[in-house]
Amino acid sequence: MENKIETQIGNLLHQRGLKLAVAESCTGGLIGHRITNVPGSSDYFNGGVIAYAYEAKVKLLGVSWETLKAYGAVSRETVLEMATGARRSLESDIAVSVSGIAGPGGGLPGKPVGTTWIGLSAPLGQWARIFHFDGDREQNKAAASEAALTMILDYLQGNLDSKSS
Repeated sequence: MENKIETQIGNLLHQRGLKLAVAESCTGGLIGHRITNVPGSSDYFNGGVIAYAYEAKVKLLGVSWETLKAYGAVSRETVLEMATGARRSLESDIAVSVSGIAGPGGGLPGKPVGTTWIGLSAPLGQWARIFHFDGDREQNKAAASEAALTMILDYLQGNLDSKSS
């Protein structure tokens, strides 16, 4: 378990005294599940919000209706608002968010099944990355959770630009 990404993240958060939160949509709690599989994660993991519906994103994370109407749930703008909202509401140093189209249905022109946005909010800025996964529903959810954890690790290791991207 020592070299698992969840363990690496946990070690770095613990060493630095940082708290993490997650805001999940298409992954349905998988990121939080993976983080809490690490013994001692209560030292650095404040919690998560599974906000699947628009209403949950607005009420629980403070995503604006205007953002959702203009860009949709699967967008850079929405995941950045989700991460910022989770960071604020769960009083955390770092928050990661994910919103995507896991499939098999739900794809749109310009946003096919597998399109996933991941956002990260931290003291040094905010970042968003887009991914296009091509698996089935469970594979896309697993790939999204791995990508989100990788983004957290990249941030902790200083591998994200120091400005918003």
